[in-house]
Amino acid sequence: MKRILFPTDFSEVATNAFVHALEFAKVVEGELILLHSYDLPPMDDQFFPENFTEVYDTVELAHFDLFKEELPKLREIIEEHHFEHIKMTHRLMEGNLVANIKKCIDEEAIDYLVMGTSGATDWETLFSGTNSGSVILGINVPMLCVPFGVEHRKIKTIGFVTHYRPKDKLALKKALELAKIIDAKVKCLYIKNRTSQIDIETIKEWELAFKDEPVEYFMFQSDEIKQVTLGFVEKEKIDVLSILTYKSGFFEGMFVANYAEKTTEDIKIPVLVIHA
Repeated sequence: MKRILFPTDFSEVATNAFVHALEFAKVVEGELILLHSYDLPPMDDQFFPENFTEVYDTVELAHFDLFKEELPKLREIIEEHHFEHIKMTHRLMEGNLVANIKKCIDEEAIDYLVMGTSGATDWETLFSGTNSGSVILGINVPMLCVPFGVEHRKIKTIGFVTHYRPKDKLALKKALELAKIIDAKVKCLYIKNRTSQIDIETIKEWELAFKDEPVEYFMFQSDEIKQVTLGFVEKEKIDVLSILTYKSGFFEGMFVANYAEKTTEDIKIPVLVIHA
């Protein structure tokens, strides 16, 4: 059974992503581990040593009470969508969010991470400067990023952005593994720009390697990466867009520098981040 970690701060963003997490757990026949992480405020015990412990205990209790208050609301969502059969456990952890996510991934043997992202559906915010943006570059399991306001829809087609590099092939295998679990297909997108150096033989080698898999290949020649990607998502009816992170510099270069232009066009589907 697949194990899915869902961090939440009980915000509207997280609640929207919770429905996606439940649906994802349903299709992969997995279980949810719900994580609420909180930071204690910095304090110096030299100024009030007599009540230092008491202050910390009060803060921790407040977070515990919030946790207890919010869980029934999540239960209402579960019942509303008829997900009572999905197994769910909870963890309340003090400390840095990213550190706690990493710890949970190791301790709970997590297979997937599902997390909401703020900033409506803005590309730049999705990939930089939010909690999910910080997490993206620091974990090693596939992560489903759910932009705020994006409603869930059945995953029938997974878009996969590639540069035909060796690490991309390993990531495509992970995308195909998920596709076969949920009975979906993968559409592989390659955007050839003026600096691209991929030869046709490499593309043919990929096609041969995955000839028995549910995957199609699409190539466009353009320097307008964002616009082409958005057009591909719409025309090919992509339900989830899968990308690969190599390292921080590459990731930020692809999804912040090139996509930072101010525009009304947004990505309106979840993004599945697969790590090299």
